[in-house]
Parts: sequence; C-alpha cells; structure tokens
Amino acid sequence: MTQTTEAPADMTETRSPRRPRIHRAWFVAAVTFVTIIGAAAFRSLPGLLIDPLHQEFGWSRGTIGAAVSVNLALYGLTAPFAAALMDRFGIRRVVAVALTVIAVGSGLTVWMTSAWQLMLCWGLLVGLGSGSMALAFAATVTNRWFTERRGLVSGILTAASASGQLIFLPLLSRMVESYDWRPAAVTVALAALAVVPFVWLLLRDHPADVGQKPYGAEEFVPKPEPVTGAARRAVTVLLSAVRTGPFWLLAGTFAICGASTNGLVQTHFVPAAHDHGMPVTAAASLLAVIGVFDVVGTVASGWFTDRFEPRRLLAVYYALRGISLLFLPMLLAPSVHPPMIFFIVFYGLDWVATVPPTLALCREQYGEDSAIVFGWVLASHQVGAALIAFLGGVARDVFGSYDMVWYASGALCAAAALMALVIRRRPAMTPAVVPA
Repeated sequence: MTQTTEAPADMTETRSPRRPRIHRAWFVAAVTFVTIIGAAAFRSLPGLLIDPLHQEFGWSRGTIGAAVSVNLALYGLTAPFAAALMDRFGIRRVVAVALTVIAVGSGLTVWMTSAWQLMLCWGLLVGLGSGSMALAFAATVTNRWFTERRGLVSGILTAASASGQLIFLPLLSRMVESYDWRPAAVTVALAALAVVPFVWLLLRDHPADVGQKPYGAEEFVPKPEPVTGAARRAVTVLLSAVRTGPFWLLAGTFAICGASTNGLVQTHFVPAAHDHGMPVTAAASLLAVIGVFDVVGTVASGWFTDRFEPRRLLAVYYALRGISLLFLPMLLAPSVHPPMIFFIVFYGLDWVATVPPTLALCREQYGEDSAIVFGWVLASHQVGAALIAFLGGVARDVFGSYDMVWYASGALCAAAALMALVIRRRPAMTPAVVPA
C-alpha cells in the first residue's frame, strides 16, 4: 500500500524533468525580493528626518543621531542571531513578526513628543525588527530553496535593497518637503505592513513544506529539525575568533566601512547638502543613485576578488574612498553639477565593493566558521555606522557644519587601507596538524 501511495509523487518527479511549471523557489525568491524592497523604506528615512525633527522639537542633531545609531547598532548586533531565530521558529514567522515590529515602531513616531520616544520607537523597535530580517534572511532563503543559481539569486536579492532605495528615497523626500515628516513615517509603517500578507501566504520555510526539492537538486531534502544551539555556536565562534589578530583587523576595517557609508553618507549626506542650499529632493535623488551603482560595484568587486589579492583590493577601495571624502566638502553646492555626479557614481561603485574581499578573507582565515565570523564582522560594520551617525550629528551641532566629519572619515579610510595590508596570509598547511 505504501508503494502505491508514494508512486505517483515519484512518477511526477521523473516524468517532469523539465519542470513545466515555475518552481516554487522562484515565488519564494520573489516574495523575498518584495520584502527587502519594503525594508528599504525604513532604511531610507533616517537621513530625511534630521532637519525636520530638529526644527519642530528643537532636538539637537546629536540626539537625533543617537536614535539612528541605536537603530544601526541593533541592526548589526541582531543579525548574527537572526539565522538562529529562523532555524528555531521558521523564516515566515520571524520575518512577519519583524515587519510588524517595524510598522509599530515607525507608526508610533507620529505621536512622539520627547526624544526618548524617538529612541524607543525608531532606535529600539525598528532596529530590532530590521536586524531580525537583515542579511540572514536572503542568505537563508537562498541556501534552503536553491542548489543551482545561488549566485544569481543572491545578486538579485542584493539588488532589491538598492532598488527599494531608488523607489522610496525620492518619494519620501518629496513627502517630507511638501507636507511633513509624519506622512513619510506612516508610509514606512504601511509599506512594512503591506508585505506581511505576502510573507505569510506565499513564503514557506523549506521546500519540504510543499513537497518539493530545492531548485536544481537531484534528490528530495527533508526539512531539518528546529535547531536550538545555533545561538550558542555563534557566541562560541566569536569567543574563538577574538583571540586571533585577523579578526580584529577585519572587524576594524569593516567598522570603518560602515562608518563611511551607512553611518555617514546615508545618514548625514542629505542634511549636509541641504546646509549648502541644495533641495532635499535633489540630495535624496543623488543618494538613491548611489544605491543603483553599488550593485554594479559589488558584482565587479566579486569578479576582481576571484582574480586579485583581496588584501590589496581592500586597500585600494578604502584609499580611494578616503580621497573622495576629502574632496566632498568642496563639491557640495546649491545645485547638482558634474563633479558632484562623478562623486556619487564613484562612491556608489565603492559603497559595498568591500564585501566580496572581506568575505574571501574570512573564508581564508576561518574555514567552516567563516560565515559566522563574517556575521560578527558585519556587526562591527553596523557598530561603526552607529558611532558615526551619532558623532556626525554632534559635530554638526558643535562646529556648525559637517566639514570636519568628512575630513575625519577620509583619515579613517586611510587607516583602514593600511590595516587591510597588515592582514597576514594563512599558511597553506596548519603547523598544529603536522608535528615537527
């Protein structure tokens, strides 16, 4: 009897080698793509809120920057545990709850009257929600649902963030400039809530849930049991990695990477450009263009990483980024001109170009634990971003302009270039394995 009940399923698998219908994995990838685009809404908003909140409530830019820094720090520190949450409770539940928390946090800002409420809503709630569906979301979906085309799917899901930034930044900036910051906050909340039904109805935790094999797999893969020790392993790997020099160099360079991108440019570029008379919508559009070119830069950097020494690539990337930041104060003006466009294109190409060589160095140094180590290195990226988001606002309050911030960040990038060159190659043969 068991053979007759299982036969039709096996026959369908063998008689349909060309998959006449679209594989369910692509629907899951599409839902993930839409979810990440929705997530780009709340990543786009902080830089647009600094001036409006300062004008309405009289809060210092340092105070507002502190809320953004809490958000960025929690985004990074939650990420290493996000995969453990998804292994324990499932992708669908974690992402649906995370989007709801983001919607609540963003929506409640409409009624805030004190700075601590901004810290609670935008810093704590939105930070925890966004961190729970950060890079681990796309990586987990790709690893579970795809055996073939993983590189393509990873690239598409990476592009989703840039695409969402391109969509939401001009829209939100126009709302802030024409109406108020509150409609923009409500839009972010609604964008997060609108994705929840798609996640709940269309997203599945594993191909086995719908009786399918992963895309490109030759054999059926049973759904693994919920993992309860993943978080413990993440901490154990961290405690082991912090005893090695390369970890601190990789974490230090990536912290500077986060400081000079998410913490500095993404948070403070719009208000800095507005200080020089540029309309908010124009500055936000320039920031959106960065999101387009960072996809091109990441793909090109991956190609370079396969062919050149990753340490030297990192040194070049950070050195060029530092030089460009030193010139930025001279480029800011009331209108957009060709040198500024050149800076935006160049900075976009360099924005996340550091990721492929950093990941390659983690893989070289830490082998099977490289993914977890990279998660902690990414956490340092967000901690660096959080510090500069706060200190950049303080510097604007103290000096009256952002010039000092651009120069200091350029110097930090020069230091990161030197740190990258200091990372030593791991020996091909470990001495502990072959006794002397």
